[in-house]
Amino acid sequence: MTDAEPRWLSPEEERAWRAYRRMQTVLPVALARDLAQDSGLSDPDYDVLSTLSEQAGHRWQLRELAARMLWSRSRLSHHLARMEARGLVAREPDPDDGRNAVVVLTDHGFATLRAAAPAHVESVRRHLVDLATPAELAALTALAERVVAEVGDLS
Repeated sequence: MTDAEPRWLSPEEERAWRAYRRMQTVLPVALARDLAQDSGLSDPDYDVLSTLSEQAGHRWQLRELAARMLWSRSRLSHHLARMEARGLVAREPDPDDGRNAVVVLTDHGFATLRAAAPAHVESVRRHLVDLATPAELAALTALAERVVAEVGDLS
């Protein structure tokens, strides 16, 4: 431990940090509220469906999907069970690893995602994108990508 004085935030830095923290709280709540009202999907439902839709064949090994989403395998398995009951996803044995499963986006799940996406994108626009200038969006993109690169893959 060093005796050096902490590098306290300047008033401008503190204001930015507090604004970011508040945005980090209110934005996901607003998006989740709109998503539930517009489609009946929860934010985790949409996260699973959209992540699966990005993969070739709309299938992913359970352990890799959990790592990609930064979820525990247990949390993902419990959530998938609820989604399976609604016909949104299915689990199949992994032909390459008998201890693992492959999660598959069903036709119903894909149709549900496609139906939900337009309203969700409009919500993202209304609550974030349309509030920013092109320069602010470029700055946000640059900062977010730099933070992700610095923090790294948490899986």
